[in-house]
This record gives sequence, structure tokens and C-alpha cells, in this order.
Amino acid sequence: MPSLLVLIPLFGIILLNLPFRRLNEKYVFWFAVFLLSVQILFTISHHSLFWQQGMGYIDSFFKVDFAIDSLSFIMLLCIAIVSMVSLSVSRYTIPDPRERFKFINLLMIAAIGMNGIVITKDLFSLYVFLEITALSSVVLIAFQKDMNALEGAFKYLILSSIATIMMLFSIALILLVSPGTSFAVIAAALKESPNSAVIIFAMGIFICGLFIKGGLVPFHGWLPDAYTAAPSAVSILLAGIVTKVCGIYTAIRVIAFVFGFNEVIKSLFMFIGLFSILIGALAALGQKDLKRLLAYSSISQVGYIILGFGTGTALGMAGAVFHIFNHAVFKSLLFVNAAAVEKRIGSSDLDRMGGLSYRMPITGSTSVIGVLSTCGIPPLAGFWSKLVIIIALWQSGHYMYGTIAVLASILTLAYLLLMQRKAFFGKLPKELENLKDLKEVGPEFTLPSIILAMITISVGVFFPFVFDKFVVPIKSIFMQ
Repeated sequence: MPSLLVLIPLFGIILLNLPFRRLNEKYVFWFAVFLLSVQILFTISHHSLFWQQGMGYIDSFFKVDFAIDSLSFIMLLCIAIVSMVSLSVSRYTIPDPRERFKFINLLMIAAIGMNGIVITKDLFSLYVFLEITALSSVVLIAFQKDMNALEGAFKYLILSSIATIMMLFSIALILLVSPGTSFAVIAAALKESPNSAVIIFAMGIFICGLFIKGGLVPFHGWLPDAYTAAPSAVSILLAGIVTKVCGIYTAIRVIAFVFGFNEVIKSLFMFIGLFSILIGALAALGQKDLKRLLAYSSISQVGYIILGFGTGTALGMAGAVFHIFNHAVFKSLLFVNAAAVEKRIGSSDLDRMGGLSYRMPITGSTSVIGVLSTCGIPPLAGFWSKLVIIIALWQSGHYMYGTIAVLASILTLAYLLLMQRKAFFGKLPKELENLKDLKEVGPEFTLPSIILAMITISVGVFFPFVFDKFVVPIKSIFMQ
């Protein structure tokens, strides 16, 4: 069953690119929508069945083991939702049908890679799927082929290649003490020699590689340029899910289920998490480009995820996964609205904006919801995941980290309210007053914005149900 999440999209791409294919781009688009819809329906419909059975879905394909647990379900849902949003926005931001066809192919390849990362049980297979996602992301960042896009793609390629070398070298070192690359086999082998210098070094460079791919401070140099220079649809995909799957989710999976926790790893994760929160928020305060501001905001918010995971407690790790989902939703929402604004005024410069809510009311109002959720304002979804993380920090005795994390939300509120005021409040600048096309872009933007805003509100309002049905099951897998 899990292998179909990789095989069906792969066969679909092959089918669409056969030499005798004569399909209109419109049908290609709806075929991609269908595949992503199937993934969403599979995730939602099977989650409750999964817990009734008390066991995960497991299968093997060409000796590659795949499995799905509650953590995988959450990530598969995030991948499908964000990919669907990116696909919708591409209908308007990539007008050339031939270019859009290429984009859809690259998007589906990236989705295959991310699905594989989420469901694999083998460290080398994980590396392979990471590279599939990374290579497709490089091409997507450079999709517009202008200097900024090529520069952003080049930075990502160089740093991602360094991360790749580090992880591949780490796997080679691990094979010196482990008879295989299966998660279970490696975990059992590492327990026999936990203090080995080779193993400690291998774990260290593997984690650093994941930090690079996740864009965490101090390995974040590629991220703002890539997010800003990429096409809007690609920025949504990168910010919404790619960096979280390739870096953050993988770190959670490998540390919790393969390498195991110790006090050094906990301290490292908590320090990097808090450092990313503060540096990302402070850097966002000085940004005048909307997409660049949101890029630094992503660094800061991912820091909360790492901070929660670094507690090493089941509640902290569940809160981290919960914040991954919430961040995927509200950050995608903000990037969709940034894309809509950029499409209408031809720029993402905040100094050229103002009063846009009068002409773009849906974009302005949904942006408020995204901003408030990011800042952790109740009762929106972002508040609850941050609250769970803060409670986990407090229960584990990390009072200083918890206090600074709460105070950092004030910085988040400051730069995001400043962004909202500059972009959507006040009076329209004179150069925009007579702009005839200054209105809502269309359903390709407004429909995803409304849906994402509704998810943010619904998850917040119905948090008790969400906590019981989704967060508690996540806790249980970390307690095993």
C-alpha cells in the first residue's frame, strides 16, 4: 500500500511524457490535481482505520521497505495540501502552457521524492529520495532562468551538495558497525556501541547535513535568496513543505527512531532552535521585500519546531510535528497572498504597497488570519502548537528556553504587523490608485487562500478534537 504513493505518480509522469502523448495542458493539470486529491483522501480516510488496527501499513517493493505511521500521515497530508496550492497558483503565474507542463512534471517528481522520504524505513533509500527532491527543487528555483533565480538555485545547489556529501559519508561510516541500512538494524547496532567515536562523528555530520537542507541558522544562507528569486508557485512549495520534509521531518525521524537521544543532541537541537527563532525574527524586522521577510519568518518558525523536538519528551516532539502542519498551512497562506500582491502590482517591495485591502479584500483578510496564527494568537492553530511546545519546555525544566520562546513571539508580532500595515492598511499610494488591474487575481489564488484560512481557524477552534485524534497518537509513537 505505501509504495503506491511513489509508484502511481511515477507511472503517471511516464504516461504523460510518452512520445505519442497528445494531451492538452489542461488535462495534465487536472491529472496532477487528481493524484494529489487521492493522496489527501487516502491520508484522511485511513488515519482512523490505522489506529483501530493498532499497526501501521507496511510493504516492500524491490527490497525497499516502506511504512506509514501517524507521523507519516501528517506529513503526507502536508505534502498533498501544499503541492495542490502550488499547482493552483502556477495556473496564473506561469502563463505559457509548455512551461506550465514542465512545472507540473517537476512538481510531481518533487512530490514523489517527498513521499518517499516520509514512508521509507531505510537510511540509504532516505538519502536517494532526498536527492530526488533536492534536484527537482534546484530546477524549480531556477525555473524563470533570470540572474536572481540562477543565483538562488546555485546557492541551494552548492549547499545542498555539501549536505549530500556529509550524509553519504555518514552512511558509509555507519555501515562500518551496522550490517545494513534499515532503520531497525542501524538502531540495534548503535545500541551495542553508543560511545564509539566513529558513530558520534557520523551522527554529527548527518545532523549538520539535515540542518543545511532545513535552512536552520547558521546554515540558512541559501534560503532567503531561493525563496525570493523562485517563481511564486515554487516559493509556496519550498516554504510550505520542501525544507520541512528534507530537513526537519528527516531529523525528527532519524534521531527519534535510529540514532536515539542523548543530552548532547538535546542541547544541540534546543540551542539551534532558539538561535534560529531569534536570528530569523531579527532579520525579518529589517526586510523591505515581502517574500524575503516571509523567508526569514520561516527560519524563525522552524526554530520552534526544532526547539520542541529538542526537549526529547513525547509532548515536545508531538508539538513539533503539530507545528510542522500548522506552519505548512499558514506559511503557504501568506506566500499565496504575497504571490497575489506581486502579480497585481508587479513587485514585492513593501515600500510600494499600502491600502491593498480596499482593492483585494479576500487577500487582505486571509492574510490577517495567517499573520495572527504565525504570531500564536488564540484561538488560531498556531497558538495551540506553540502552547504545546512551551508546556513541553516548562515540564522538562527548560524555563529559560520557554521564556525566550514566548518573548520571541513579540518580535514575530512586531514584524508581521508591520508587514500587514505596510501592505494592506492605510491609503493606496498614488502610483497604485489608477491601476485598473488592482483587484483580486482570481480563484487560482483566492480559493486556496480561503481554504487555508479555514483550516487554520478550524484546527484552532476544534483543537480538543484535533489533539485527541492527531496529536495524542503522535505522542504514542515517540513513547514506544
